[in-house]
Amino acid sequence: MLKSKTFVKKTRAGGVLKIVREHYLRDDICCGSEVCKERKDEAPVLQEDACIESNLCSYPHYLIPDTNVVLHQIDILEDPLIRNVIILQTVLQEVRHRSAPAYKRIKDAIHEKEKHFYTFTNEHHRETFIEREPGESANDRNDRAIRVAAKWYADHLAKKTNGGSLKVVLLTDDRANKEKAEQYGLIVYRCEEYIKSLIGNPELVDRLALQPDDQNEITDSKLLFPEHLPLSRIQSGIKNGVLLQGTFHANRDNYLEGTVFINREGEDINEVLLQGLQNLNRAVHQDVVAVELFPKERWVAPSSVVLQDDSPNDEDAEEDETENKLCSCRTHYSNNVLYPTGRVVGIIKRNWRPYCGMLSQSMIKEVTGFNYKVNKVFFLHKKQTNIYIHVKKLRHPIKFHGVLYQDFNAYNLLLIFSQRIDMVPELLSSNLCSLRSNVERLAFSCIWEMNHNAEIIKTHFTKSVINSKASLTYAEAQMRIDDTTMNDDITKSLRGLNRLAKILKGRRTEKGALTLSSPEVRFHMDSETHDPIDLQTKELKETNSMVEEFMLLANISVAQKIYDEFSECALLRKHPSPPPSNYDILIKAAKSRLDSAKALADSLNNATVENFPYFNTLLRILATRCMMQAVYFCSGMDSDFHHYGLASPIYTHFTSPIRRYADIIVHRLLAVAINADSTYPELMDKHKQSSLCNNLNYRHKMAQYAQRASVAFHTQLFFKNKGIINEEGFILFVRKNAIIILIPKFGMEGAVFFDNKDKPSPRLIFDSEGPTLKVEQHTFRMFDKVKVTISLDASNIQHQRIRMALIEPVIPGVSVPVPESEPEAKKPKLDC
Repeated sequence: MLKSKTFVKKTRAGGVLKIVREHYLRDDICCGSEVCKERKDEAPVLQEDACIESNLCSYPHYLIPDTNVVLHQIDILEDPLIRNVIILQTVLQEVRHRSAPAYKRIKDAIHEKEKHFYTFTNEHHRETFIEREPGESANDRNDRAIRVAAKWYADHLAKKTNGGSLKVVLLTDDRANKEKAEQYGLIVYRCEEYIKSLIGNPELVDRLALQPDDQNEITDSKLLFPEHLPLSRIQSGIKNGVLLQGTFHANRDNYLEGTVFINREGEDINEVLLQGLQNLNRAVHQDVVAVELFPKERWVAPSSVVLQDDSPNDEDAEEDETENKLCSCRTHYSNNVLYPTGRVVGIIKRNWRPYCGMLSQSMIKEVTGFNYKVNKVFFLHKKQTNIYIHVKKLRHPIKFHGVLYQDFNAYNLLLIFSQRIDMVPELLSSNLCSLRSNVERLAFSCIWEMNHNAEIIKTHFTKSVINSKASLTYAEAQMRIDDTTMNDDITKSLRGLNRLAKILKGRRTEKGALTLSSPEVRFHMDSETHDPIDLQTKELKETNSMVEEFMLLANISVAQKIYDEFSECALLRKHPSPPPSNYDILIKAAKSRLDSAKALADSLNNATVENFPYFNTLLRILATRCMMQAVYFCSGMDSDFHHYGLASPIYTHFTSPIRRYADIIVHRLLAVAINADSTYPELMDKHKQSSLCNNLNYRHKMAQYAQRASVAFHTQLFFKNKGIINEEGFILFVRKNAIIILIPKFGMEGAVFFDNKDKPSPRLIFDSEGPTLKVEQHTFRMFDKVKVTISLDASNIQHQRIRMALIEPVIPGVSVPVPESEPEAKKPKLDC
């Protein structure tokens, strides 16, 4: 069926041009539902069993949102719980014209197969197309088109199911549209009442956007934050250069301060500083925000004040004090270099994530602990050295689009407090895919032919079947190397490997590879209660370094192989060079100049202080804080492959497919490269590989956060029954009102504050150039040795934290007296 649209258009010359457009209507457009069997050439999208638990809709149903719901409640529609949604062509066109970000997000949701979103071209369907009536506005015509399409769907599904229970629910926040839909006999609800009716999903209510009707109900509440701009104004402001778009990062030391990193290339400003709750304007860490830049006369410098949000009960009582802190933050650096400063005017995309609550009793079942094994197998020959790296094979259990692939796509193994949450089932990770002595196992092998100077003559990759001669922990392997009375073949092989590993490490160091430091803690557990009873830093042995060197070499060799074969879609890992400004604090601490990784490595190696052996370790810990985050990337989407920390031109992850999903992808690429397996389209698609890399980087970051939070939580458990402990530490950072102290024995950091609310504050003089902090007559510098008390402050059950107080040096009115010795703790059995 053909219809014509005729309208006139004014030309630039002032004339009038008549335009006639043909509009084709069809009656064979599929509804997209599994209940409809009319179209065989198009796979259905909408499920027949479209069930979601709701107090309002106890029957299976499809959702049809109108334009305003898509524009303002896009966060709701993106949630995995919301499925089987019909997006009308009318709605999609309106959203496209009114908000490009919302249009992109709804298109992304439509392309997700798991969500079952279906686009229905109602404007070209003979029974759902409507003409605009005389005097009818475009908006009213579109609302009527939505109602007509919803009515057609309701009648069509009833016909196909013989009056069955499958219904259509229209979602609209327009009161007039809702009333007219009810007159049509449609099932229609406001978005808010439908979401609140869902059973067992209260988190969705938090994602509801505040509508004008809801805003009118707020009459006597105090306005705490400026109102966010609508998306249309934000989009226009970014396009015109009035606003900047970026990712918000909260300051870990000051909850009243944050930074927005600008995402767009070519911008003169890369970072915008935010100070104060009003300017932060409800932004949460890693939200994508729109920022308005202040004039240069309002620019400030970052604060050196450490502020912790203690969540006071009386906000009004604390308001003046907070403002004083803000003023202090802003005025202190008036003579220093100022940063571009601004305020958040809108949230473009929220960083939605799960939130953690409190349970009176743990409902988590115990997870079996494990010992790290030296899970690589090596062989040595007398004349020429052949090094075999056999990696646990995990290719076949997790095939592309297989059952395990769906469950474990882009997840990693997570270690939380001496417990292990595997990426794959325990049967695979701890048995079938784990190398055990005197048991045949499938493996993926990297074989080098080396001379005695650790120079590679030939490299070979193959799938193999191996039978390991020994399965050793790092400690067991180290004992064999150190025990001069042991001279069996395995021990001799270990010593030979250790010699080669030292040569490889020395060669990497000469090229500029960094040996950094980050304190890792190990808990000793009560075997009965599973509470931590001892806490100490991990001690690495030579065998750790030995295995690490050959793993690094295997990863580098595989990276080069898969890049040579697949230059556009190789999954690689890079470590960007940190910007020079990242080294400022390190330069102040070491008083040296660092312009390359080689210079940094040499400077760290030569940095020693007589009678201060821990000085070098402190410098390496500080250098670690200066580094950028290593990331996965697709070779066809980037030109910078360099790994700064390893001083390697190319790198990837190959050696741990059980605990890292990236290694599984690399195994697939390598298998195809050596003709040991077939490929599939997604593996060769650089855009999909790049998307996968982004997800891997995000998952890795979340795993790191979980591990840090777990260590912090169990550190609190450890100190819970310890009373007050006295320990020596070193100053890692100097702030305006506090010093950050590292306790080497426990591998933990804490702050000693000098602005106590309960007693008069001492006289403080802060010098940012040092940096130094003079408290009364004593001056604190970075790396100074101090003695502190450590205790758990449990006065607020929801905000328990480790507190530190200064013992030495003794400063009258500031230092605390040495507490009495702690009682002897019981000596239960240890479970390491």
